[in-house]
Amino acid sequence: MVEEQTMKNEEKKLELKDSTIYQTNENCHVFNGPISGCVFAMPGATVNQSPVQNVDVAESGKRQQSDSDSQERNEELFHFIHPEIEDDEAWRIHDAIKRLVIHQRVPEICSYLKELKQKGKVMLPPSSTVMYNELVRLGMSTGEGYSEKHFNNSYLK
Repeated sequence: MVEEQTMKNEEKKLELKDSTIYQTNENCHVFNGPISGCVFAMPGATVNQSPVQNVDVAESGKRQQSDSDSQERNEELFHFIHPEIEDDEAWRIHDAIKRLVIHQRVPEICSYLKELKQKGKVMLPPSSTVMYNELVRLGMSTGEGYSEKHFNNSYLK
C-alpha cells in the first residue's frame, strides 16, 4: 500500500509497506526502513524494482572457477608439450602459446617455441607443416605474414 502525504515546507512523505520515504526537496530523499538493496537515481528518473537475489559470494566464485576448469579441460591440449610436464604447467604453457599466436607475429612465435624447447617444456617436430597446423588450430592467423611459407622461413632457424 502506497500513501503519499504533503508535509510542511513542501516536504512529501511516501508510506510504503515496510518503509517510509521523505522528500525534503527536489534533490534530497531520505529513506527509513529495512534495506535489502539500494538504488540511487536522479530526480525524474524511472526506477524499476525487481526482487533481490541473495548469492553466497564464495559459492559463486567456486562455481565460476569450476566452470572455467571444465571449459579448459574440454579443449585439446597443445600437442607438443613434453611428457614429463605436469598438467597444471602444461595448461599454463598451452595458454601462453595460445595468447602468443593470437597477438604476435611469426618470428616472435618461433623464437618463443625455441625458448620453450631449450627449457625442456616442449618437443618441437622437425616438420614445420605439422607445427604450423597445430598453431593454426590454437588460433594463429593464416593471412598475410602468417602463411605456411613464411612460417617455414622462421621455424627452427
